[in-house]
Amino acid sequence: MNERTRMFKKRMLSVVALASAAALALTGCGNGATEEPTTAPTGAPGTTAPADLKAELNFAFWGNDVRAELYNKVLAEFNNEYPNIKVNVSFLGFPEFWEKRQTEAAGGGLPDVMQFDYSYLRQYAENGLLLDLAPYLGTTIDTEPLSPEMLSIGVVNDVTVAIPTSTNAWGMFTNPKLITDLGVEDYPGGTSWDDYVAWMANVTETAKGKGVEMYGGTDYTGRIQNFEIQQRAKGKDLFTPDGKANFTEDDLKAFWNEGAKVRESGAVIGQTRLEEVAPLSAFDAALTVSEMTWDNFGGGYLGNLGEEYTELNLVAPPVTEEGAKDLYLKPSMLHVISASTKQAEASAVLVNYLINSPKAGEIFGTNRGLPASATALAAADLDPISTKIKEHQENIADRLGDAPPVPIIGYGTLEEKFRLLGTELAFGTVSVDDAVSQFFTEMDIVLNQ
Repeated sequence: MNERTRMFKKRMLSVVALASAAALALTGCGNGATEEPTTAPTGAPGTTAPADLKAELNFAFWGNDVRAELYNKVLAEFNNEYPNIKVNVSFLGFPEFWEKRQTEAAGGGLPDVMQFDYSYLRQYAENGLLLDLAPYLGTTIDTEPLSPEMLSIGVVNDVTVAIPTSTNAWGMFTNPKLITDLGVEDYPGGTSWDDYVAWMANVTETAKGKGVEMYGGTDYTGRIQNFEIQQRAKGKDLFTPDGKANFTEDDLKAFWNEGAKVRESGAVIGQTRLEEVAPLSAFDAALTVSEMTWDNFGGGYLGNLGEEYTELNLVAPPVTEEGAKDLYLKPSMLHVISASTKQAEASAVLVNYLINSPKAGEIFGTNRGLPASATALAAADLDPISTKIKEHQENIADRLGDAPPVPIIGYGTLEEKFRLLGTELAFGTVSVDDAVSQFFTEMDIVLNQ
């Protein structure tokens, strides 16, 4: 067993243990009886949900120990308000979460309520696995705090199947403590890609001169989102509304050739070193001073970095074309209800609470992204990193365009294939031409399945 596998298994054991503890902690004092219809709207303000509704629900989410503890607190508050709704929770890492959902979907046993990723929304909706939420909108699920744009995000083929918890945007985190320790200038954000690579190279060279193992960043061409924003700068989403590829082999070849130059520059951490610190990222492990990702990752980064790291900076990613609408707001995650649930109204009550309740806003802050609900956002006591996320989304307003179409069925598979091929490119075990060929072969299978 290699070190990466050992560390991963150790972490997963701790995840399972915490999930079990959370499941025990979060079960309410209900007796598990089925829900009983009532006519009196005596539940939470803005909804018609009765406070004495009885049900037992299974709820699943992905995340780390930090998010699990936040859900623990929110669901404890939920049980104070709905003491007869028993909630059994489980969580896993992101890849394992979706592996389990696929198994459950095949057997018809999805959890009643699920935290959901935008990448899988079309796939599950078009296979009839998600409940149509229309009967609950404006009643059990309060829609007043949600803008029409937010509500439209969860619509697939004219059916509302999901409600976004929050929004996030692509950005770049930098570590001011490490940057100060090295005595280099912080990345200002929004430069050209070449300038960003030059900045990373300077950081790495400075650290080397001081005998410190530190790098400017990672090879950004391993992330499909960085390819996406470069394509959007040309006015093209990755896929058309009817689900066809909107980029060519030459487009992808140029992007991955760009990665070869980045790695050859010595500006970024090597793939072997990345494998050694996995499942942490190099940024989590304080080996790199910058990382491009979704802006809601900040809290998790700080949690993994440790107490000596008290802040992160968040700036705009590099610019491909000046004036381009290359960035967009996406749902950091959504909540859905299984079409097979036998507890539809109680499930809608839980979804409403997780999205709209002031307690959810207060406890989660921006762990799930900037709250989509006005009531949740108003209740959120934004800590420094949360404030920076809010400011970041305001600062990139001039680069925000329309969100791309709801991801094609199988987008998650392609995203993971892109990452794996990026890893192979970094190791030098595949050529750019072969990687492009493999990706397009995989994409052809996904688009035509």
